[in-house]
Amino acid sequence: MPALDLDRAWDLHPRVSVRPEPFGALLYHFGTRRLSFLKDRTLLAVVQSLAEHPTVRAACTSVGIDDAALPRYERALATLAQSSMVVERTP
Repeated sequence: MPALDLDRAWDLHPRVSVRPEPFGALLYHFGTRRLSFLKDRTLLAVVQSLAEHPTVRAACTSVGIDDAALPRYERALATLAQSSMVVERTP
C-alpha cells in the first residue's frame, strides 16, 4: 500500500458522507458506493479535522496523536486514501 504523505494537505472526499456511531463512524462514498467503518474515535476526529489543517500531521497533532502512535494512524489514513475516502487537497 502506498504511504500517505503526512506533510501534505488531505481532505475528506466531497462525495463522502460521515455518520458518527457509538463505535466510531460509517463513511459512505456516493461515487464508488463503498462503505468504510472507522472503529476509532480518534481516527474519526482526524478525518473530520483534515480540512482545517495544512497537513495530515497537523490534523493528527491537533487531536492529540503523539509520534509513537502516528504510524498506526498513517496506515489507517493510507487505507482511506486507497479507497478514495480521503483525497489529497489540490491548490
